[in-house]
Amino acid sequence: MKVLVGSPGTVSGLALRLGQCLFAGASIGVMVSALGFSNYTAFCYLIASMGLQVLWSLGLACLDVYALRIKRDLHNPVLVSLFVVGDWVTATLSLAAACSSAGVTVLFIRDVDFCRTYTQIACGMYEISIVLAFITWLFIAMSSVVMFWLLASV
Repeated sequence: MKVLVGSPGTVSGLALRLGQCLFAGASIGVMVSALGFSNYTAFCYLIASMGLQVLWSLGLACLDVYALRIKRDLHNPVLVSLFVVGDWVTATLSLAAACSSAGVTVLFIRDVDFCRTYTQIACGMYEISIVLAFITWLFIAMSSVVMFWLLASV
């Protein structure tokens, strides 16, 4: 198999996983600190999706650290296919959560004037959390493409 930038067991793969983990964690932290987020299902779904992403990315980052430490190749076809499935599932969930939360936020800001009557600080926090979720998804998308190409090169 080819060694691509971002492939498992490499420093670039570790950086990609840590970026996913950090941005997903930041998205959770910002959303949880916003007032009244738990009243809306889309925001709770975003937290659940980002939580799953943190766990998945942290687990694979630990695996990358282990592989780098013992200088082991993680390009086993069975292992790579597991990574592909996991990345595609978490990518789909993360994109769906970010898009649904963005839709609710646009509804609040532009259509029902929720942010003027409730609190503008909460709406700003919602927006920041959603931007962080989309950045997380970009990292996941990069990882998914790399894993797909690794699987195709078997």
